[in-house]
Amino acid sequence: MEYKSEEEFLKNYNSDEFEKLSLTADILIFSISNEQTNNYRKLGKKHFSVLLVKRDNYPFKDKWCLPGGFIGIDEDIETAAKRILKDEANIKDIYLEQLYTYSDPKRDPRMRVISTSYMALIDKNRLNTKLTNNASWFNITYFQDEKSFNVTLDNGEEILKFKIKKTLREQTTDRYKFTILENKSIAFDHPLVIVSGIERLKNKIEYTDVVFNMMPEYFTLGELQQVYELILGKKLLDPAFRRIIKHKVEKTDKIQTGGGHRPSAMFRYKKR
Repeated sequence: MEYKSEEEFLKNYNSDEFEKLSLTADILIFSISNEQTNNYRKLGKKHFSVLLVKRDNYPFKDKWCLPGGFIGIDEDIETAAKRILKDEANIKDIYLEQLYTYSDPKRDPRMRVISTSYMALIDKNRLNTKLTNNASWFNITYFQDEKSFNVTLDNGEEILKFKIKKTLREQTTDRYKFTILENKSIAFDHPLVIVSGIERLKNKIEYTDVVFNMMPEYFTLGELQQVYELILGKKLLDPAFRRIIKHKVEKTDKIQTGGGHRPSAMFRYKKR
């Protein structure tokens, strides 16, 4: 049928001619936290962590996943992501950056669901609200080589593990495709979201100041170096680290005492 105008087309348009799909938003929140130590000569260990919630409904009942949910018919995706994060974890007023969209036709056993993921970086020690009962921070440790990405998540009570296959997609841009090889603990395709977020963060901390969203206002260079090493998954030589951060921090007149062999100068993020 030919239409004479857009108004006539819209009047006769029948959306039932097309198959329906649903949209969700999943939120990936990373944080850095300190481990308490009684040894005043030792620099407190830091942990790189991710926020997960335990599902109380099928599918994947009692499994852990990222905070996520369906987008309302009158919501834009970012508004929905912020609402979902408040509902599922009681976290609000944080900056969310869009990560990737996941569209595998079989990613959700209920129906055809496409998900847009968001990522946030926070210092969880500065949160002003208490998490919901089904939400928990899991410390992240990972090992990767050219072919795989092995991740362990630990919240002190449960240990979750998964393994991701890495396949080079574009050699000129060094982009990889990720595929789940082993996973028994985490719902949906959320292991892919977690690994994608780690890779994005590793890239961003080398050319942006994003890491300072996970830091307190004042910190030592040793503490900041620990954070870089946790995220990058490798040790950094001191001269290389100093080159990375020399234009990003400024020395203050504050001194940290009791945390090592000698007092340490404290720094802060140098806003530009």
